[in-house]
Amino acid sequence: MIPRTSPCKPIIYDETNIADPYWQNPLIPAKFYRLTSYKNGRNGAIAERVGAVEFIDFKTADNKLAGIEVSLSEDVVDGYAKIVDALVIGKTANADAETLAASPHGIIRPRTENFTIDGARFYNYDFMSAAALGDCSHCFHSAATDSGARTYTTSRLEFTDVTRKIKYQYPERGIFHDMDGSLTGLGPNTYATKGYKHNQQPECTLDTTLFDGVVCDDSVQIRRVAFTGYKPDHFRGQEMNIYPYDKATIELLSEDDKQTFIDDHSNRSEIIWKEKLKPMKGWAVPYVTGHRYRLTWANDLDFTRMDVEISDRWATGDNEVLFVLPFVDAREAINVTRKDSGDFMNTQIEDKTLLNTISSWTSGFNWL
Repeated sequence: MIPRTSPCKPIIYDETNIADPYWQNPLIPAKFYRLTSYKNGRNGAIAERVGAVEFIDFKTADNKLAGIEVSLSEDVVDGYAKIVDALVIGKTANADAETLAASPHGIIRPRTENFTIDGARFYNYDFMSAAALGDCSHCFHSAATDSGARTYTTSRLEFTDVTRKIKYQYPERGIFHDMDGSLTGLGPNTYATKGYKHNQQPECTLDTTLFDGVVCDDSVQIRRVAFTGYKPDHFRGQEMNIYPYDKATIELLSEDDKQTFIDDHSNRSEIIWKEKLKPMKGWAVPYVTGHRYRLTWANDLDFTRMDVEISDRWATGDNEVLFVLPFVDAREAINVTRKDSGDFMNTQIEDKTLLNTISSWTSGFNWL
């Protein structure tokens, strides 16, 4: 449901090839009020593809997968597709055994941008692995059709008997922008995302139970950056490794200590390659702004091309993000094998051997 003045009218592009359909074909918000839904085998309420649609005063309880789930929010800017003043109960005193054995979410957010929760009360998500909020609808496994790291806006949230406020779904990269502090407890304009190593920054607090990741204060933002469009094709399927790499920390290390830091895989985030979607075949990742990161693929593969896409949410005044991309000078191996007669014929001369046997260097003697 994409309600507009002329629902079938195509989007018109201006002379800069940028779509601006909102003033040419205004949105007409559709508002659904006061649904009460309980004890469903899947969701209390679900919407597959919506534009300017609002769910207002919905009440759900004892649902096995989610109280409310929205799969896709499309053709809207932030603030039009939203849930308003929901009451979501994980379990009541009358919950059946199947509900109590499940690990439902209160609200599962779309696998797209521009979705808002403006007012929701969550009760009794304190059993199994139940959680109030989830990201990326229908994202249960590697075939999920989104690259991840979408941003959702929240405000006026209340939690009672909730063990987990957030539980991320595959590929576990969602970003929650808390407008008033009711989600993070850190005040207005704060953020939450999965607790990857590179995002465990000084401005952020790691809590793997309550938030399933990090929450960050208002001195930073969390923004999506995607790397894609690579050449050559041997990047396909490779993990991207991300190290926190701020100058203030790294430049204090000796070269040996810096290499030790890089060699220790516990210091990095390992981000799986994602085939789908928007962009295809890449790595879309949340980053805490105001910091520098070192990126590598596999054994420091070099690329001849790499596209970088930044989130549309990047705003004037946001902190910058810096990337260090090592250039690796690949060289061929050179093996020296003896061809003279005798016991050592066809044996390889090991590296540095000549340093120990030749006292006077002349042209033609080499240290490999």
